[in-house]
Amino acid sequence: MSIPSPAHESASETALSQETADFLRYLRDVRRLSKHTIDAYRRDLSSFHDFATPRSVDRGAAVEESHVRQWLAEGHRKGLAANSLQRRLSALRAFFTWQSRQTGERRNPAVSVQAPRKGRKLPGTLEADQVNAYLTPGDDDPLRCRDLAMAELMYSSGLRLAELCAVNRGDIDAREKLITVTGKGRKTRSIPVGTAALKAIGNYLKVRPEATNADAEEALFLSQRGSRISPRSVQQRLRQLAARKGLGRNVHPHMLRHSFASHLLESSGDLRAVQELLGHNDISTTQIYTHLDFQHLAKIYDDAHPRARQRRDDD
Repeated sequence: MSIPSPAHESASETALSQETADFLRYLRDVRRLSKHTIDAYRRDLSSFHDFATPRSVDRGAAVEESHVRQWLAEGHRKGLAANSLQRRLSALRAFFTWQSRQTGERRNPAVSVQAPRKGRKLPGTLEADQVNAYLTPGDDDPLRCRDLAMAELMYSSGLRLAELCAVNRGDIDAREKLITVTGKGRKTRSIPVGTAALKAIGNYLKVRPEATNADAEEALFLSQRGSRISPRSVQQRLRQLAARKGLGRNVHPHMLRHSFASHLLESSGDLRAVQELLGHNDISTTQIYTHLDFQHLAKIYDDAHPRARQRRDDD
């Protein structure tokens, strides 16, 4: 049984369906939400109505927190994605918030229920041999020298795209092998720079074009026109570099940053150090790389452990 639209209420519907129809009318006439949004609310609330009716839950006041949890669990068993379950829960919370204002009773059985969290997508990374192939020096073409220097610096120091574009020549201390960058929240940090990156930057500076303005004069990486390079140009050039190297993958700035973090954590196991180098405020952000490291270890196990090989042979 579905919830009728505000224009097609039926006297045979339950009190719960009438209450939700009134809520949808409120969304349409008072909140003036779009038809698309209201239809999404209607589908989610109809789903709850169809769950509640066989359980003799025929009005909002009869809904308990346990009903909400069972409803979400049923959707989860049917294979609904986490974002769909979160949307359903949000619709039900909004309904009970509205109803509590109508009745004067502060009651929302959905407010304490948590839907499953969205699975966090693990970032793509390059294997060490892929990095070596990607960063192999080419000819002395000025553009390719610049592209190699940008890629080397991103992988060497784990820079964000915006941080790379903002780097000035004076930010690099070649003697101390450090670079100073300003990250999110205008927080400054100093990061080591590898010898290979310093060499690539040195080669690029020999063929760096003339700057066309004061900002470009300070900038490390310039466009062909002599202005500070843009984020979009960096993305395009790194992708083209991967194509020239025959990598068969779309290499983007964040992939180099993720590869930096994953390889460093894999070798050192020092999560706090990786957090500092990446400029993460919260270590939970850095912990995603422990999942990448686990994937790497799991692959090694599957390839090398005799019991893992035995399982494959048995399949």
